[in-house]
Amino acid sequence: MPKVSDEYFENKKNEIVDAAFRVCSKKPITSVVMKDIIDETGFSHGLIYKYYKDLDEVLRDLVIKINLQNKLDEKLDAIIESNESKISRWKSVIREICGMLSQQMIDSGTDVIKISLYSDMLAMSEPERVSRIAKKLDVDTQSPLLYLAQVMEQYLKKILSVKKLRPVKTVDQIIQFIIISYHGIQTGFVLSECYGANHLKNKYKPKEMFDCLADSIIAMMGGKMKEVSEWLKK
Repeated sequence: MPKVSDEYFENKKNEIVDAAFRVCSKKPITSVVMKDIIDETGFSHGLIYKYYKDLDEVLRDLVIKINLQNKLDEKLDAIIESNESKISRWKSVIREICGMLSQQMIDSGTDVIKISLYSDMLAMSEPERVSRIAKKLDVDTQSPLLYLAQVMEQYLKKILSVKKLRPVKTVDQIIQFIIISYHGIQTGFVLSECYGANHLKNKYKPKEMFDCLADSIIAMMGGKMKEVSEWLKK
C-alpha cells in the first residue's frame, strides 16, 4: 500500500478534529465517546484509529486548534506596547483590554464558548484526565487566558510601582477575579444566546459586562474612576 503524503495525513486529522468540534458543540464533552466522532466523520472505525489511538488524543488536538484560533497574544501585546510610555493612561488601557476581550468573545462564536464551558465541566468531573491532556500542550497551544493572566499581572504590578497606588486587593486576587469574571461572562452569554432562557434574554451583553469588569479592576487597583457614562459614550 503506497505511503500517504504528510498533507493527506494532516487533512484527515483535521477532518476528524472538525467533526469533534461539531460533536462537542452539541453535547457535553463528559458524555462524548469515540463512536460519536466516528459517526460524525462517516469514516470507518479502523480508519479513525489509524490517526488517533483514543478520544483524548482527538480532544487534545481540538483544544490546540481552538486555542490557536483564539490567541490573544498579538492583540494584547499591541495594546500594552502602544501605551508603554503612557502609564498615566492606565485606566484607559484597562478598558481597552476589556473591550478587546469583549470583541474576542463575540468573534469566537457561541460554539467555541460552549466547548470551553463543557471543558470546564470535564475538568470538574475528571480532573486527572484533563490534567493528562493539558500536559500534552506546549506554551503556544495553552489557553489564551494563561497568557492574559501573565501579561495582566506584569502590567498591574508596573502600574502600582509607578503610580504608587493603594490597591484594595492584591494583584493575585485581581487576576483571579479577572479569570473568574471572564468565565462568568462566557456562561451568561451562552445562556442568553443559545438556550432561550427568557429571564436572561438581552441581559448578558459582553460589552456591558466587560465594561463592568474594567471598572471593577480600576476600583480594586485604588484608582478613582471617571464618569462611566463618558466611557460608554465613546
